[in-house]
This record gives sequence, C-alpha cells and structure tokens, in this order.
Amino acid sequence: MSTQIVAIGGTVNPGSATEQALRLAAACAAAGGAELQVFGGAYLAALPHYGSEAHAKGNGSELVEAVRRADGVLIAAPGYHGTISGLVKNALDFLEDLSEDERPYLDGRAVGLITTAYGDQATMSTLFAMRSIVHALRGWPTPLGATIRTYHGLFSPDGKCLEDRARLQLELVGQQVARGARAFALAANEAEQ
Repeated sequence: MSTQIVAIGGTVNPGSATEQALRLAAACAAAGGAELQVFGGAYLAALPHYGSEAHAKGNGSELVEAVRRADGVLIAAPGYHGTISGLVKNALDFLEDLSEDERPYLDGRAVGLITTAYGDQATMSTLFAMRSIVHALRGWPTPLGATIRTYHGLFSPDGKCLEDRARLQLELVGQQVARGARAFALAANEAEQ
C-alpha cells in the first residue's frame, strides 16, 4: 500500500526559506516510503485568483487532483503581517473544488504545518491561522506545527538547514504527517475490504 503526500507552499522568490523548509519536511516524509508531489512557489504564483475572471475551469487541476488522492498534506506559508500569505491562501482556496467529493476538502488527511517569518510572533500567529484554515477544511493537523524564524544563512546553498532547532522541527513535522498519512491510508484500505 502506497501513501501519497502532497507538499504545498513557498513564496514568489525562488529558493525562499519557506520552500526550503517545505522541501526538507517533505523529504523526511518521503524517507518513510511515501510518494511525494510538491507544489512550490513557482506553481502557486502561476495560479489565478480563485473565482476571479482570470480563473478558468482546469486551473489548478494538478494540485486539486494530487490532494484528492493524498493521504497527507504538508503546507508551508510565510507569515506576512501576522498571517498566511495570499499566495498560499489562494492555493488552498482551490481545494473548494473538492467540496462535493466523498472525502471533501482535507477530510481524512493528516496535515503538517510549517510557518516561516523573521519574528517569532509572526510565526505563531500564522500557525494559528493555518490551523483554523485546516480545521475549516476538515483536515487533521499534526500535533507539532513548525515555527521557523528565518534569517540569512538558515539554509545552506544546497538546502540543508543549519540550525538544529529548526531542522528538528521540520523533520518531526515530516515524520508526523507521514505516520498520520499511513494511518489514514490503512483505515481507508480496511474500510474498502
């Protein structure tokens, strides 16, 4: 039985700390045997505003289909003015396309949350906002949400996290979402039999 995990997040800046944090946690989830699909900042930046005149049928379909098949989701957002960025929130708005599914929105999925910001207060308020969004989407947030205070030099040029506190949080969120995803996949498999 294969476990599917989707990672969503980043910023409009290539190589952002947010996307590096997401990829590190995703690699930890995949190390447990999960199949992984990442939707980073470049993908999110190309999405039109959900429901706007620029939004056409099929926009974001890769993201929606990946989440539809997923057992777990990782979401990483920068804290902008104390809350989730519009870029990441818009991507999550596309999950409205799952509203009429048998498993609507994020129902039956483990969801690992990562927030990044230059200050601790912004990481915490952003994490609270993300937990509220995930609960509204019927998802199951992992016990730990990673709050990463960013600064120049937190990640090496090859994507290694150079601070133990941040690295350990990201690894644990990745491991928790993988465990939760396996549990949800196993329960769904048993229910089908």
